[in-house]
Amino acid sequence: MSEDKDRQVARRGPRSRTTTIALLFLAVVVLCVYPHFPFVDRLFEAIGHPILLDRKLVSIFIFGILALALNVQVGYAGLQQLGIAAFFGIGAYTTGILTVEKYPFHVGFWGAIVAAPVCAAIAGLAIGAPTLRLRGDYFAIVTLGFGEVVRTIILNLEGITDGPRGLNPIPDPWLPPAVAESSADPARVKYLALYYIAFVLLVGLAIVFRNLERTRLGRALVALREDELATACMGINPVRIKLVALAVGAGLAGLAGALYSTTLTTTAEPSTYDFNYSIMVLCCLIIGGVGSLRGAILGAVVLFGFDNIVSPLITELLQPFAAASSGNVFLQFNNWRWIIFGLALVLMMRFRPEGLWPSSRMKAELHHEDEGPLSKVGP
Repeated sequence: MSEDKDRQVARRGPRSRTTTIALLFLAVVVLCVYPHFPFVDRLFEAIGHPILLDRKLVSIFIFGILALALNVQVGYAGLQQLGIAAFFGIGAYTTGILTVEKYPFHVGFWGAIVAAPVCAAIAGLAIGAPTLRLRGDYFAIVTLGFGEVVRTIILNLEGITDGPRGLNPIPDPWLPPAVAESSADPARVKYLALYYIAFVLLVGLAIVFRNLERTRLGRALVALREDELATACMGINPVRIKLVALAVGAGLAGLAGALYSTTLTTTAEPSTYDFNYSIMVLCCLIIGGVGSLRGAILGAVVLFGFDNIVSPLITELLQPFAAASSGNVFLQFNNWRWIIFGLALVLMMRFRPEGLWPSSRMKAELHHEDEGPLSKVGP
């Protein structure tokens, strides 16, 4: 009986992998052509409820990059990081300082998109070097405090950050004149540029991390997550690996912050980069699957798609009823958002703790009695 099950798992593996690759390829093709053929937007416009999906996809791509950043630290290295929003904000404000007219730098978008990850990575090393010997909840408290410290510093350095107003306007990405003048609508050109920049970066990072999982560094990160003591006994320096994870994750968060501020044309107010954003990105990993590359992206699509697309649509549909009975708080969907998020997390932890699209390793650890021997499971 056990041998039959093992053979079924072996047969199912390549077939499911082929199906997954085909679905991912189809998704990439659809997203590549969607700005030119926004069929979902046309459908909702026809029923009188435009959702502007083509515009909101840019934000979902950016938060997908942010989810990948946190997945490096939490999913791969096992660090309990609760301050990813701080590095997100450092990237955004670095972009603002280097590009707005108030300062003399004016390096433009392409210069800022290089400098922002570097500054965020340096901040990650600065917080990690003195604290990485802390473990578990202690390290989580440090990162939580670091996030609040960064937000407070940004808020109070009004001479540099303009305090609660934020820095603006952040200029659009520089494009060759032939591209910039290819359309009579400059806003459309800017949107397409940011759409494809964010999309290409997200896909490129996914490919890089997929290959990283099979390298010496990737296996060292996973070993560190599973057992730090055993990792040290194998000759791997846990502190060095943790620093690498912190720097890479912080740098990617800074990259996401640079894209985010450019999309908004402002750094936004400092409260944007508070603890709530850190928790929402962590929820992306929980929903999609901690340690799963595809799960992190799927979690960002589900969570931020619900928050940016589904939630405003439901609010609009309920607006006539809410206006008729203004005293009824239950007809205002914003009052239900966090209840729905919390309920979704409770249900995920109860019925599918590995996430919607887990890595094969994590799925095998949680359901080893159904998946056959661990030796048949890939990374």
